[in-house]
Amino acid sequence: MMEGTSAFYTGSEEAIKRQVSAVGLQTEESQIDDVYEIQHCVDWIKQAGFKRVALQFPDDLMQDAVSVTTRLEAMVPSTCKVFILGDTSYGSCCVDEVAAQHYNADAMIHYGRSCLSQPVKMSVLFVYGRLPLDVDNCVHQFSILYPDTSSHVVIVYDTVYAYACDEIKNRLRCKYENCVMSMLKTRDTNVDLPGDLTVITKCGRTLGLPAGKTLSDYTMFYIGSESLTLSNLIYNFQSNQFFSYNPSTREGRRENVNVNKILMKRYFMIEKAKDARIVGILVGTLGVANYTAILNRLKVLIEKAGKKSYVFIVGKINVAKLANFMEIDVFVVIACAENTLLDSSEFYKPVITPYEMELACNTEREWTGEYPTDFNQLLHDGSHHQAIPDTVHHEEGDVSLVTGKIRTLGYQDNNVETGTAVVLRSDAMTVATQADSAGEYLSMRSWQGLEQKLGETPVTMAVEGQKGIAMGYSDEPS
Repeated sequence: MMEGTSAFYTGSEEAIKRQVSAVGLQTEESQIDDVYEIQHCVDWIKQAGFKRVALQFPDDLMQDAVSVTTRLEAMVPSTCKVFILGDTSYGSCCVDEVAAQHYNADAMIHYGRSCLSQPVKMSVLFVYGRLPLDVDNCVHQFSILYPDTSSHVVIVYDTVYAYACDEIKNRLRCKYENCVMSMLKTRDTNVDLPGDLTVITKCGRTLGLPAGKTLSDYTMFYIGSESLTLSNLIYNFQSNQFFSYNPSTREGRRENVNVNKILMKRYFMIEKAKDARIVGILVGTLGVANYTAILNRLKVLIEKAGKKSYVFIVGKINVAKLANFMEIDVFVVIACAENTLLDSSEFYKPVITPYEMELACNTEREWTGEYPTDFNQLLHDGSHHQAIPDTVHHEEGDVSLVTGKIRTLGYQDNNVETGTAVVLRSDAMTVATQADSAGEYLSMRSWQGLEQKLGETPVTMAVEGQKGIAMGYSDEPS
């Protein structure tokens, strides 16, 4: 057993993938049927009668895409077309329904890791795959971490190890009576739990706790490598002690993450959001259910807080893209629960979550210590919903902990007080403030992006261009 401080990941998914030793290795042909559940996929397609099925693979499984597609094409009806999606618009853990719709797909099969976000518009089958896991070693490490057999433990796991969890549960059940195995919501929705259990759903996982027990009575045991999944679980189960087993290193340890320190860093960004006058709303997903609902809620919330908002759809988010919008004070990203926790230290401006924006702008919301990362929890039927007040009075001001200046929320009155005189605000007399200058900032740029300018560009005859390569075109002297 190894004890130590876990790296707390809020960075890119690609950086985390590089740490998994099994990534990038092509699956043996003899194992393709089992790993990718070919027969299950074929039965699903035949039962529903799908005609066009898109297959989505993450980058680390793309080397198996041709083999999987070939197997499926040989087994599905001839009237069914199976094809591979090349690249995903956003995170590979999310279902890329937009790309599938571009090719008129009526269903999708999502392979590999999943953030367990619910799809919106089409039927989706999740096939998580199977990364290597030594069940004997996992059970052994569990017994070392929990020498007391009466311990109350909830087992959670990365989706790529779901195939082994029933066996692990059976091996532990005879010795640890108070051990609870979580179930993945997308795969186990139809599983019936006994009526005497308290059902809790978090992070796409369903837990059935005995009557009279709460989550605070349990510690968490996570099966998987350090990843965005682990970070997301720690955020949402921060009151619980975490232990983990890494199948790649075959080691178990206690997660000594300083959650309070991490939350203080996030709270600093909330203070920056309170100071912000111009907010950029980043649409980081088009496949998670209710993303339009949270977008509309954020626009209303930001407007009532007296701020201006602009919506950006930039595909996969990176530093270079956001650096083009220096007039934006803070960005709030709408993405799945795992990809919403970006490390803002890499960006020029803070990038926060919808919940953090709510804490900054909604005067009716107080921080209870919980930290939901799934934006669906903020909506009307969510467990962390808080109504937006009809009006936010700007008199309810406070002092910024960042700048030390007094700040206010809400609309400003039409009368502006200057010294002892009250002057009526008018367009002619108003000096443009930062919140009103984003449009002017764009108009003053030397380059404003690609513009069609239909009817403004003169029509000219096409001419033959240069031939050859950049280091030496055919019309250049040798």
